[in-house]
Amino acid sequence: MQSPGEQTPYDYETRQGVRPVSWNDFHGLTKALAAAVAPWRPELILPLGRGGYYPGTLLAQMLQVEIYPVRLSRRVRDVVVRDTPQWLVEPPAAGAGLRVLVVDEIASTGETLLMARDRVVALGGDARTAVLYAHARGAAVPDYIGLISDELLLNPWDREIWVDGGFWLHPEYAEALDLQPQFGAAYLIDATPFVAEKTTPAA
Repeated sequence: MQSPGEQTPYDYETRQGVRPVSWNDFHGLTKALAAAVAPWRPELILPLGRGGYYPGTLLAQMLQVEIYPVRLSRRVRDVVVRDTPQWLVEPPAAGAGLRVLVVDEIASTGETLLMARDRVVALGGDARTAVLYAHARGAAVPDYIGLISDELLLNPWDREIWVDGGFWLHPEYAEALDLQPQFGAAYLIDATPFVAEKTTPAA
């Protein structure tokens, strides 16, 4: 259990400002990670779902490396229900003897990354870890970090959800933003105009 005064990964009251991350930001951070990781020559990328699937997949494409998505999470149906992460899809035994890069979206406490790295090592792989972002208290854990920030980071891929015929800010982000004095800007991403109407040839 959490001790008095200990922060949890979702303690949004401790965030210092708000940073909306654009798709261009995401791409640029992942390119920087790819350049940093490349000299190590990873042979297998294990992205941690769900947030790690985005940078992990792009890294695998950029580095032309095999990928095996795994799942280690505190969440069920996008809701935090566990104090500690639980394995849902474990790393493959085929990683034994390989240089394996474990990729996640963020290192808040680093607990999830350490669990995944240790599992890879136990299976006989040589493991390193990479994240798009890290909070200051988790920055000592990953081997590669795109950005260190204690801001509330708004990802482009999970910022919005579709509800009752329209897009809304993800409830978790909305609640977190209510705790930030900077809240007030519109954080939804503009949609590209698109006509999905199907025309039928005249008889």
